[in-house]
Amino acid sequence: MLTLYGIKSCDTCRKARKWLDANAIEYRAHDVRVDGLDAKMLERWFAGMEWQKFLNMRSLTWRRIPEVDRSDMNRDKAMGMMLEQPTLIRRPVLEGDDFIAIGFSPANYARIFKET
Repeated sequence: MLTLYGIKSCDTCRKARKWLDANAIEYRAHDVRVDGLDAKMLERWFAGMEWQKFLNMRSLTWRRIPEVDRSDMNRDKAMGMMLEQPTLIRRPVLEGDDFIAIGFSPANYARIFKET
């Protein structure tokens, strides 16, 4: 079963849900604010892709973090920050049995589902 991780109020997550619905692709929506986020989930994601790709450094949450806390970012520090503030995760994250995709673009989703 596919899982779409995001936030209900995120416009990009809404677009991804709309695309999946329009293409009759079954998925489970997981709101990282409401349903939570845990270290095992992040470990699984980081094993499949570089941790830097998951850190949303364009978010308002990121900009509100003091520069001293943002400096010298590493994997463990990023994981801790993401667990404390799930809105630091670049969204949506679409996870299948054999892939992880970050962000949404109709072309990328079409490519993923043509191949799977």
